[in-house]
Amino acid sequence: MNMKRRLFLKGTLASTTIALAAGAGLITPQQLLAAWPESAFGAKSVDDAYSAIGGGARTPSDAVMIKAPQIAENGAVVPITVSSTLKGVTRIAILVEKNATPLVALYQLPTGTHPYVSTRIKMGKTSNVIAMIEAEGALYTAEKEVKVTIGGCGG
Repeated sequence: MNMKRRLFLKGTLASTTIALAAGAGLITPQQLLAAWPESAFGAKSVDDAYSAIGGGARTPSDAVMIKAPQIAENGAVVPITVSSTLKGVTRIAILVEKNATPLVALYQLPTGTHPYVSTRIKMGKTSNVIAMIEAEGALYTAEKEVKVTIGGCGG
């Protein structure tokens, strides 16, 4: 009972502090929210998505690795891992070629961060998954086809 009370008091104190800071104008909602590249996530083709996230020449590279299942029985939750051995990685993007909106994830990495992300994505149908990595101002890519079965029954 005593632990629940302490947890409640800590939560109340934290909420009150944030509310007071926002009310005093010390923090604004834009300081709390991440940047949102709306045009990139709204793009209808892979090329449009690349252009919207600051595209340029893309070089296929063995230094970009995608770990994904060959066959995904449920397209709603496809596990994807992207990693790289490149130095100076600043961004990692995951695109699905045949999705209605191809850009499914975009990560900004702080300096010194190990270039590795793992997530679950949604795929409408069998398609190439494309990993794009920006390192030292250049764009590197890798692709892997993931087959999505209908209804999880292999058909």
